[in-house]
This record gives sequence, C-alpha cells and structure tokens, in this order.
Amino acid sequence: MIADTFEKSGLDGLQSAGCDVFYQPGLKDEALAKAVGEIEPSVLVVRSTAVTEAILAAGALKLVVRAGAGFNTIDVAAASRRGIYVSNCPGKNSVAVAELAFGLILALDRKIPDNVISLRQGKWNKAEFSKARGLFGRTLGLVGLGQIGREMIPRARAFGMNVAAFSRSLTPQLAEELGIARAGSIEELAVIADVVSVHVALSKETRGMLGGVFFDAMRKGAYFVNAARGEVVDQEALRRAVSEKGIRAALDVFTNEPAGGMGEFADSIAQVVYGTHHIGASTDQAQDAIAAETVRIVRTFKETGNVPNVVNLAKVTPVTCTLVVRHLDRPGVLASVLDAISGARINVQEMENIIFDGAEAAAARINLETEPSSELLDKVRASNSNILELSVIRISRAP
Repeated sequence: MIADTFEKSGLDGLQSAGCDVFYQPGLKDEALAKAVGEIEPSVLVVRSTAVTEAILAAGALKLVVRAGAGFNTIDVAAASRRGIYVSNCPGKNSVAVAELAFGLILALDRKIPDNVISLRQGKWNKAEFSKARGLFGRTLGLVGLGQIGREMIPRARAFGMNVAAFSRSLTPQLAEELGIARAGSIEELAVIADVVSVHVALSKETRGMLGGVFFDAMRKGAYFVNAARGEVVDQEALRRAVSEKGIRAALDVFTNEPAGGMGEFADSIAQVVYGTHHIGASTDQAQDAIAAETVRIVRTFKETGNVPNVVNLAKVTPVTCTLVVRHLDRPGVLASVLDAISGARINVQEMENIIFDGAEAAAARINLETEPSSELLDKVRASNSNILELSVIRISRAP
C-alpha cells in the first residue's frame, strides 16, 4: 500500500517486482488505519504521512518504507515492539535539498521574494533592493556534514565562499581532506559564520540543539537557513534573534507543519522569515531516485527477507556469549540444540547457520543472553550424534 503521492516509475517498478500495489495517496490517521486493516498489506510506503501505533496495529504489516531521508513521522518504537521493519531512502534527495538551501541563501542575500512582491504590487524600489552584502568571500557554516551537508560544499565554493562545519563525525583529518574549517562546537561555528545552514537528522540528541546560546553567538545580521527538521531549532529563540539581532532566516521546515501535502498552517514564525513548504526533496530527479530506492528495498525484502537501510534493528542486545556449533548438515540438529537451550530458560538473541562447500557440514553461531553451564553443554552434545563440536565465545562489553 502506498499512502502518499508516488512516482509512476516507482509504481511500475513495484508491479514488475511482482507486488500487488494499492495506490491510495491522501489516506491518513483513522482512514489509513482502516485501509491497512481491510487490505492487510505486508508493506506500507509513505512520504510525509504520519504512521502511528494505531496504523501499525491495524493489519499485518511487516515493513514500513519512508520514501525519503528522515523517518521521524513514523512511530519507530511501536514498530520495533511489533517486529515491523522500518526503512528509508537516505541520500537520494541530497542534491535537491542542497539546491533549495542555496536558493534560500541567495533569496536572503538579494531579498528575492520581497522584490517579486513589490513588483507585483506595481512598485519600483530599486533603491531599497540594491542593498545586498554578496556571498563572495563570506563563510558558510554547516551544522551537520552528512550527504546533504557535503553537497553544500561544492556549491559554496562555486560562489567563492569559505566553508566551516560542525559535526560530531568531523575529524581534523577529514576537514583537511574536504578543504573546510572545523568548528569545535555549534557556538564556535555561529561565531565565525556569515551564513549558517542546518543539515542534521532529527534525534534525541539534535532536538532543540539550536537554541538561545547558539543564536546569541551568531553575528548580527547573519543569515540562517534550516532545510533539515523544524524540531532541531528552538523557534522562540530564533524569533528573538530575528527581532533583536537582525538575523535573516529562511526555513523549509517548521515544528508544527501539516503532516500531509495540504492543510491549514498557522505559525507566527512564518511572518518573520522566508518560508517554503518542506519542498527540499521535491524535484523530479530526487523523486525518481527515491522511487527507485523504494522499489529496491521492497524487491529485496520480497525476494530475500533482508531489508536495506533498516533503521530499527538493535545496536546493542543483552548477548553475553556466542555458542558455536559445528555439525553435519542433517535435519533436526539445530532443533535439538535449541530445545536444550530453551529447556534451560536461556534466551537466543541472534543466530546464523553457515554451510560448508559440498553441503555436508555446517557451523551455527547462536548468540545467547546467558552463558550455558558445562552440564548444559554436555546435554547439548549428547542430544544429537551429528554435532561435531561445541565451543563458547564470551563477548566482552566496552565500559
């Protein structure tokens, strides 16, 4: 089921992959939950539509694909509790977002929207609109240096700008390789930048990260662009910076923007900034690339059970050891091992079984929450004559 507008190339690709496609753009909230319950799709594809726990619980979903870079509109925690994969399409809209961000920078510097409005009102005000600072020789400060942030670097250089960045992943060596300055903090970046452009994903760590301290550190009259997520910015602090420091801001994202493509929008911050309608990824090129990636994700899941770009697998589990079982490749071997482990009330976290050339022997790696006793290992060995060897590898955790 696809619950948002989607490229025809993507629809055709999903059908070519052997999927029954239910294309119902515009469904949301209770209507979407009802449709998921009635149709019972295995996969739900969305763009801006919110996927709540009620929607996840309505049917038999196995996978939710966000046809875009972020996934903050999906209740990932609820999906994880239900064993539903969540995947996205990172990097496919990087160029499009960078293009819009730079368009907003140019609009701020040359007051392009105000020019247009004045002309449409029948006014000629060249004296006012001839005042611009220019970008050549200025410093662009990037908050975040993922794929979109990196796409900003060559565009800034094309306009003769210097580039500085703050990112937790930015090392001195990488900064040197990229030919940019490295700021030690977002406040340090604010001090040196004439223009700040934000390109971070929304997470617990980034929510509200750009607040009063950051805006206090910005230069008077500097430019601020956010084409990432509205929630990474304290909008009240931004409002004060606009009124008290003359910060000129342009936003493509807002904290309370409508979830779908259409809706009422009442946010006073829009009255003091340049704003666009969260259209950073909305180019034909980006949408074709995202559609192709969505098809790849669904096809791979359908054919192999694996999920590319999955975002909600555990990074850390309670595993304490790995039980390695070398065995003849015969029916019932692993069943006997797992029966013995289950009887001892030991939980299996992950497992894999690798077959050797010729399909005569195999090796299973079973990650366990509790280390088995020597008595249990003896019981496992005795449970099946096709077991060749057992060994336990203890897993140490970094402090």
